[in-house]
Amino acid sequence: MKKIIISFLTILLLFSCKKEPQHLVKIEGKLLPITKEINSEKSIEIFMEPYKTKVGKEMSTVLSYTPIELNRYDSELESTLGNLMADLCYKKANPIFNARTGKNIDFTMLNFGGIRAGISKGDITTKNAFQLMPFENELVVVELTPEKINELMAYLIKGERAHPISKHLNLVITPSGYILKINNKPLDMSKNYFVLTSDYLQHGGDNMNFFKNPVNLYKTDYKLRNAIIDYFKETDTIKVKLDGRFRKQN
Repeated sequence: MKKIIISFLTILLLFSCKKEPQHLVKIEGKLLPITKEINSEKSIEIFMEPYKTKVGKEMSTVLSYTPIELNRYDSELESTLGNLMADLCYKKANPIFNARTGKNIDFTMLNFGGIRAGISKGDITTKNAFQLMPFENELVVVELTPEKINELMAYLIKGERAHPISKHLNLVITPSGYILKINNKPLDMSKNYFVLTSDYLQHGGDNMNFFKNPVNLYKTDYKLRNAIIDYFKETDTIKVKLDGRFRKQN
């Protein structure tokens, strides 16, 4: 009888110890605001201090100088900062594209919303470049048909915004339509055009769907921010103006 009782208790113990399958019932999150009451970790601060000093020094490095304030709001359909960005991107990317393909970019088009900050009159620093373009966007060249170029023009005209376009394109909105010239020539319906833009826009960002599915896509492996920094480094004084590259005709 004693053996029977011991066996029964052993079986009961085994079953009571059996692990039941676990199921996730609910996940709760809690917002922890960072305030002055939260003490910093001194060892981490000490470890990070040399890197913080190095980054601060690099960000404050003077690259160039502008005699005027540069922003994206100084005209209705173009801007000093937009003109500068489009032109400098063309200047830095076209030699790369030409070396790889033997062809030239026809013009640059970026987006108004991609200009994230203005630049005050005076010294231009590395920090200005990062504020202007905080994203890791890369420059790409799309080969577009004349029909796609007309879609691009329709987008510009409908939006009536100062999207950055390079000096190689001249677009005039008239009461009866528009006048377009690319490199001082009317649109040629028998040829394709090479347009420099960002990979973000090429994927349809800002509803620029005319950049999607191009005839050919060429990557420059060149970040837009790096093009800006490189241009500033090699240009002592920035010279840019509003030249009527995109305007309305009364």
